[in-house]
Amino acid sequence: MSLDHAKIAAVVKEAYDKFSQAAGGENASYIPYLASVPSSLAGVTVVTKDGTVFECGDSNYEFALESISKVFSLALALEDVGAEEVHNKIGADPTGLPFNSVMALELHGGKPLSPLVNAGAMATVSLIKASSPEERWSRILGMQSQLAGRQIALSEEINRSEQTTNFHNRAIAWLLYSAGAMYSDPMEACDVYTRQCSTLISTKDLAVMGATLAAGGINPLNKQRVLKAENVPRILAEMTMEGLYDSSGDWAYTVGLPGKSGVGGGILAVAPGQLAIAGFSPPLDPIGNSVRGQLMVAYIAKELGLNLYAVN
Repeated sequence: MSLDHAKIAAVVKEAYDKFSQAAGGENASYIPYLASVPSSLAGVTVVTKDGTVFECGDSNYEFALESISKVFSLALALEDVGAEEVHNKIGADPTGLPFNSVMALELHGGKPLSPLVNAGAMATVSLIKASSPEERWSRILGMQSQLAGRQIALSEEINRSEQTTNFHNRAIAWLLYSAGAMYSDPMEACDVYTRQCSTLISTKDLAVMGATLAAGGINPLNKQRVLKAENVPRILAEMTMEGLYDSSGDWAYTVGLPGKSGVGGGILAVAPGQLAIAGFSPPLDPIGNSVRGQLMVAYIAKELGLNLYAVN
């Protein structure tokens, strides 16, 4: 299906105008940096598979990538070890419990089930090929940068804020190790995972990253192949299963696109073969998803008829 650029531009503006100051939600408070981000910020961007960019609002404001980073480490792990090994060691099923749940591990014999919850994300980091923690981190940062088409940077301020509050994740890492589901030193994996969440991106960056998935692994801006085409459906399937935490099923039911959110206020949705939509605003719902981001992205998806499950 071919999408009219004028319509995309109009719908992006409508989404921003309607929902950029919608009421509800609160900034994440358990990470000090996130609590300090101005709650009035909001931006939305669409990038098509051919690299056309449509944006409104604070689309160039750089925010913390947070849990959306799990998608891109998964992409690197798939490139390194293949889909079968990732599936066998990590999984592809929703846990049915919060993203940082210890109970989910206990109920399933220590297997994390999904690379898009904290346990699975740290196990995924441990699968990435590297001879040292710094090499592992460098490769993850490199993947984020290749997908965005520019050099992504770590925020030392966010990283400090995260590293000094990540005790729960450290406990999860040791539980994974004790169950034989951690494939590097557990504290190394936790440290690198925390760093990958602490990079800064804009909604334009995020939409380009998503559009690279929409284009089958080819960055739409520089036309460079970043991922093997056969790995993209695996990533999108994982996003469908667990991308919006406990409300992933509701998102699939109402919006019908693979998505991923982060407690930094970002949200990404991918329409395979067509485009990606990225939204940002810091106030979160109780599950951890951006209130305004969800509204803006969902509106654009509906108005452009992008629901994958709709029969047109």
